Amino acid sequence: MSVYQRLHSLGITLPPVATPAAAYVPFVRSGALVFLSGHIAKRDGQPWVGQLGLTMTTAEGQAAARAVAIDLLGTLEAACREAGTDLDGVRRIVKVLSLVNCTDTYTEQHLVTNGCSELLGQVFGPAIGAHARSAFGVAQLPLGACVEIELIAELG
Repeated sequence: MSVYQRLHSLGITLPPVATPAAAYVPFVRSGALVFLSGHIAKRDGQPWVGQLGLTMTTAEGQAAARAVAIDLLGTLEAACREAGTDLDGVRRIVKVLSLVNCTDTYTEQHLVTNGCSELLGQVFGPAIGAHARSAFGVAQLPLGACVEIELIAELG
């Protein structure tokens, strides 16, 4: 099954690449690697504001991380097209780095990040979608967003 068939079966339509909010680009290619800039969680087109352990539950954080993954896939698709391929040309999701806006006592950042990691596994399958990962708790994120995630992928 192709990546696009999996996306369709999950009811996911990829968004266009968001315009950067500051002095950076959405992605950079270096050889076969594509580095995607951090994407903040959005709901209804607006920053998904909240703090895990205070105004949000872990389940809500997972949903936010899943939403970020969908936005990352839209950007990854644009990077693939620039490279002359599409999402089926992704050889490997290499690394995910997740920042979780949370209280200083919150300890479930890894579970929040699963919202992204699990979707990548569903979309690309275990051989391509399994990745290295880091999840950090931070005191604040841009625009008060609850989650920000960046991604590194290898193209075939």
